[in-house]
Amino acid sequence: MSLKLRLKPDEKIIIGGAVIHNGAKASEFVVENTVPILRQKDIMAERDAVSPARRVYFAIQLMYIDRDNQVDYHTRYWDLVRDIAAAAPSTKSILDKISEQIVSGDFYQALKLTKKLIDYEEELLSHVKKSL
Repeated sequence: MSLKLRLKPDEKIIIGGAVIHNGAKASEFVVENTVPILRQKDIMAERDAVSPARRVYFAIQLMYIDRDNQVDYHTRYWDLVRDIAAAAPSTKSILDKISEQIVSGDFYQALKLTKKLIDYEEELLSHVKKSL
């Protein structure tokens, strides 16, 4: 199945582990095979993985784009999940859904679910800040 992509000027995208930086003009192309693809809006730099949920996102992102080192990223992921679940048991249902996608190898869906975890984490932290 092919995927048609349109890139904005200067937009970045990761395709199969390669970072592609579009030029000054918009472009359109078709990816003909199945490879990991992340648009710029979905890419998290390591320096931005500043909270437990964001570190989960970053670990899953690495699983998705760097399949050669998945064992290391899986180990990191399960350590993070264990710590988050212990600190905030209310995250368990979200973590379970993310983990189901990890186990089935659907890393892109896991990333989408992890955005919900990040939002929930921010909500929890805002409640803590209000109570201080």
